[in-house]
Amino acid sequence: MTDMFTVAQPSVEIAGSDHRFPVRRIFCVGKNYADHAREMGGDPEREPPFFFSKPADAVVVGTADIAMPSRTANLHHEIELVVAIGKGGANIALDDAAASVFGYAVGNDLTRRDLQADAKAGGRPWDMAKGFDRSAVLSAIRPAADIGHPSAARIWLSVNGETRQDGDIADMIWPVADIIAELSTYVELRPGDLIYTGTPAGVGRIAPGDLVEGGIDGIGTIANHFV
Repeated sequence: MTDMFTVAQPSVEIAGSDHRFPVRRIFCVGKNYADHAREMGGDPEREPPFFFSKPADAVVVGTADIAMPSRTANLHHEIELVVAIGKGGANIALDDAAASVFGYAVGNDLTRRDLQADAKAGGRPWDMAKGFDRSAVLSAIRPAADIGHPSAARIWLSVNGETRQDGDIADMIWPVADIIAELSTYVELRPGDLIYTGTPAGVGRIAPGDLVEGGIDGIGTIANHFV
């Protein structure tokens, strides 16, 4: 039985290591691909990025079976490049941003789209639409020391073998370094922070029984059954 004195810190696998990456905070970037901004009714012009958060314990392994969340009839997938911060700081200069990165992973920013639409219409926060249990799917983190800092790579997602999202991380409106520099003007980034960097077009509904697979070339893959 777990009690308040034995709660473990959320952590995720590091590829090729026996160590795990301790998750401190999860930040997410909204509408960071022009095609997705358009499909959501937004303007893809390069305005400053906006951010929202998920709790650290929303993270779930990229090979897990995931129970369909409550209070939604329209659960959506959003495949994303995820940045794992290894060196923190506030007001990080653009040229120094890459040095803050420990590694990269593949994420799925699960979204209760119906709750998000209601929140938008009412001018309310998105917390219950974005920050629910097991809403931050994540693959093992690939250290930047092994793979460098990819600026172009195919990013894709399929449901039951049918491709839904297919793009390239080169198409991000705000690249990784820009995101880190901008976010660090709002909060002091620290080791253990994760940043979900936005999703390309093609987001859509997940139904019970679906197999959702996705990946980013050179970084990793995810494959989750929704039960």
